[in-house]
Amino acid sequence: MMKLYDVYPLQSIEISKGLGSYVFDVNDTKYLDFYGGHAVISIGHTHPHYVSRLKNQLDKIGFYSNSIEMPLQQQVASMLGEVSGLYDYQLFLCNSGAEANENALKLASFHTSRKRVIAFEGAFHGRTSLAVSVTDNPKIIAPINENSNVQFLPFNDEVALEQAFDMFGEEIAAVIVEGIQGVGGIQVANPSFLSKIRQLTTQYQSVFIADEVQCGYGRTGEFYSIQHQNVQADIYTMAKGMGNGFPIGAIAVSPLFKPWHGQLGTTFGGNHLACVAALSVLEVIQGENLLDNATKIGTYLIDELKQIQGVEEVRGIGLMIGIELPVQMSEVRKQLLFEDHIFTGTANPNVIRLLPPLNITKMDADFFLEAFKKRLQQY
Repeated sequence: MMKLYDVYPLQSIEISKGLGSYVFDVNDTKYLDFYGGHAVISIGHTHPHYVSRLKNQLDKIGFYSNSIEMPLQQQVASMLGEVSGLYDYQLFLCNSGAEANENALKLASFHTSRKRVIAFEGAFHGRTSLAVSVTDNPKIIAPINENSNVQFLPFNDEVALEQAFDMFGEEIAAVIVEGIQGVGGIQVANPSFLSKIRQLTTQYQSVFIADEVQCGYGRTGEFYSIQHQNVQADIYTMAKGMGNGFPIGAIAVSPLFKPWHGQLGTTFGGNHLACVAALSVLEVIQGENLLDNATKIGTYLIDELKQIQGVEEVRGIGLMIGIELPVQMSEVRKQLLFEDHIFTGTANPNVIRLLPPLNITKMDADFFLEAFKKRLQQY
């Protein structure tokens, strides 16, 4: 019998259904989902509008290639421009965050005719060829993915950034940065650091790529996380919350870039089902004021968490929150899952990541806070 290739450490839980901010296992045990499957569930599990839109589209057509006109793609572009405020940007649809970052880096190299890329320590941009080469994790970079054109600098270090541009400015194709590092432990980019990236990439005619795959799509209360700092990138990459679980990714591209036929391409990207999933997510985000809710509930959670004894640091914006705990509390996440039935994420060594759906309620937040306080009181 064929077996699965063993790449994930698995929790001994089998989820059979989801509803809103909750999931249920095969024994009908109810779990509060404060992780959203790596920030993917943006509007809640099985949202009725989302389910209805996908079912209706399946009755018509699920897929055809990008060789024909597909008005749904333009609808996604138009609505995304409206909700994000990037009205004059261009949209390329693909299938995942890694693919979005691959295409962003490729487009930057085409645009500048350069090879060198600046990335940052603690970064995670994906597991495919170029994306993994700008990811700061040597363990997952195969020899074939090693790239001498990539230079890693300390995150939030403006002096190191200026020195790199002083030395190699005319060779730098792009700077790629997460507005908030997710896998890196919920590290927030300083406003002055992002402004410095914008200044230097403009000065040297390089490309500013904002990786918004995890920190974007409304998670922080702004549509893109770097919008909190009033900074505008040349390319925004996105995926995760874009389809609420349906595989879809995209890049939003500045009008400075001029496309040509064959420059980028994809088989499955922007198919009928993917577009309807993306449209339904945007419709719910807009119709239910989920950016405001992410700000309101996120601020409440952060303020309450900062007052809990035993917490070393709370980082993040909106509903992208990192809780740093002492080493002796490393079992708290597991206890939350198996004893309190709450899903959370982690970032090594001792950071609990909260990435819940954007439509969680104050009741959901209080349920988590009470369970979390009780766990910490045991230490």
